[in-house]
Amino acid sequence: MKQRIFSGMRPTGRLHIGNYLGALKNWAQLQDEFDCVYCVVDIHALTSIEDTSNLGALTHEMVLDIMAGGVDPEKSILFVQSKVSEVAELNTFLSMVTPLSWLLRVPTFKEKAKLQPHNVNYGLVGYPVLMTADILLYKAGVVPVGQDQMPHLELAREIVRRFNAQFGPTFPEPEGRLTRFPVVMGLDGGKMSKQAGNVIELALSREETAKKIMSAVTDPGRKFRSDPGNPEICNVYRLHEYFNPREAAEINRECRKAGIGCVDCKKKLAESINQELEPIRERRRELEQSPDYVKEVLETGAEKARVIARSTMEEVRQRLKLI
Repeated sequence: MKQRIFSGMRPTGRLHIGNYLGALKNWAQLQDEFDCVYCVVDIHALTSIEDTSNLGALTHEMVLDIMAGGVDPEKSILFVQSKVSEVAELNTFLSMVTPLSWLLRVPTFKEKAKLQPHNVNYGLVGYPVLMTADILLYKAGVVPVGQDQMPHLELAREIVRRFNAQFGPTFPEPEGRLTRFPVVMGLDGGKMSKQAGNVIELALSREETAKKIMSAVTDPGRKFRSDPGNPEICNVYRLHEYFNPREAAEINRECRKAGIGCVDCKKKLAESINQELEPIRERRRELEQSPDYVKEVLETGAEKARVIARSTMEEVRQRLKLI
């Protein structure tokens, strides 16, 4: 029997190449090795947004990209978090055994509180508990994470140990599966994010993608075509390593001796990105024309998730002596 894996994404709309390299590509590859449960965590989004009028549309756009990017509903469970109400119940129970001091020490809470000082809500403080509920509700034994996310997973493991010690062995301690989680820099040289507006979305056309890449900053020290460059500080070169690995070493050498200019380097990158993303774009276009199918996938996924969730919660209630 395959181990179960859980992973989720906050609904921010259309995915970009940072999401693709950091999570989506990995999700697709894990399907043959694990029993995968993938979720659009829309309840999590409520901790930081106050206007929810566009939340449904953002969720739909993300689902299209997830499916187009290779998550197969025949292999994995794909659903929207809020459609399985048991996660809120388990979140409540877990919050009763999680010391406030554990949550206040989480670095991301302090960071998010600074970003939204006018809205430091209870849900923001308890965000890690809800994350833990997501994992434990499906008895996931493995969670794909980057190295920077390991503290969150360790907190989940602490909550598991505390619950199991108080009420008896109920949940497995989820293990982290470290992934090559590249920090993809944006077109302006900063971290790629929608808020910064420096992203390349998967759904863009070939022409739009090429135009975006041609605007990307490169080695700031290279002023003229004849100047040798430094690929180590060039974001365009870093993207070549991800999307054009066969030619990356040669591009590195040529850049250092001014054998290739930034314009030609960007053109090569645009071609490589477009070549890899074209099957995803084609699949996305098909899904856009099949809204009933997408809806059915999410409904079926939610029902499959509920079956697991109900079984888990029956056990939890028994452990808590609520029945």
